Amino acid sequence: MSDAFQQILPVLRARDISVVSGANLGDAMSFADELDLDDVYELSLNARGAALTVQPGKAGVLTIAPGSAIGETGNHLHLDSALTMMTANGTTTELLIMVEVDVEGDVEAVYVLPLARMIPRCEYTLVGIDREAVQGRFAEVACVSFTRGTMITLASGAQTPIQDLRPGDMVLTRDDGPRPLRWIGSGTVRAVGDFAPIRIRAGALNNTGDLCVSPESRLFIYQRSDQLGAGRHEVMVRARHLVNGDSIVQEPGGFVDYFQLLFDAHQIIYVEGIAAETMLVDPRTRSILPTDLDLAMREAVQAAVEDALLRPLPGHDRPAHLDFEVRSQLLDRPGVAEILRRASTR
Repeated sequence: MSDAFQQILPVLRARDISVVSGANLGDAMSFADELDLDDVYELSLNARGAALTVQPGKAGVLTIAPGSAIGETGNHLHLDSALTMMTANGTTTELLIMVEVDVEGDVEAVYVLPLARMIPRCEYTLVGIDREAVQGRFAEVACVSFTRGTMITLASGAQTPIQDLRPGDMVLTRDDGPRPLRWIGSGTVRAVGDFAPIRIRAGALNNTGDLCVSPESRLFIYQRSDQLGAGRHEVMVRARHLVNGDSIVQEPGGFVDYFQLLFDAHQIIYVEGIAAETMLVDPRTRSILPTDLDLAMREAVQAAVEDALLRPLPGHDRPAHLDFEVRSQLLDRPGVAEILRRASTR
């Protein structure tokens, strides 16, 4: 399994969030069947986030990937439920509950993926439990997305705001030239925590204008000289690894309009003048697709769903450029964005 299909999730251990008032007083956060509405929870003062690395496994089930900071490699990760918590001032916070299960089917651990920052000594009342929405909410976290106003290069060379694109528009791709856009998705989400958009200011990577993307988005960079030390000239880098607090920043607060672009195959396109990937359809992200896609796309999705291994859609399984993703360890250095900017021009 390529690292390109892996995702690092900033999770809390369920034991770090416990009931301080209500029917389950003293109990830790758990899966939906063990929860009661109106219970009040608090985050422990000693709680420390951890990096849980996941990837699609056989039958489309999420598994814990090799090298994950927590969890047992190969164990299944079940997406249990999406919880809505409310504070005393009426602010709501969503949590995704994920359950690690071993090969015997026994629960090994329960993890909490907060979609907004949680604060110790703040009371959170459980006001909603949704078993149906969790797949879609997780897909939104995993999806490659661009914000409203992002300029997309068409096959004609014209620059068009992403929200003005329509299925059938011919978009310039790096590997396959002009290709028709099959679907454009959009949604408005809270710009909170680790999932807030990342702004790459104009010029930071030789982009012509500010580029705002979801943290999991990967940028494709051609180094004229391998200044990064990756052992190759072509590299893909996740936006969240480039944040430097100056030319590349994460912008939490308010709401953000996210857009996803789907082609017959996973593509590299040009956004604000630089190369970036489009939506990759795999078991993590498939649930974000609507039911009203055109017939050909619906048949492709259905065929993939019925496949015993639930592989990604045809054309989305092993794009060669995904092997160019740079590991985070190589990017953990000062000024990595400037290194890449210089490397792409010299």
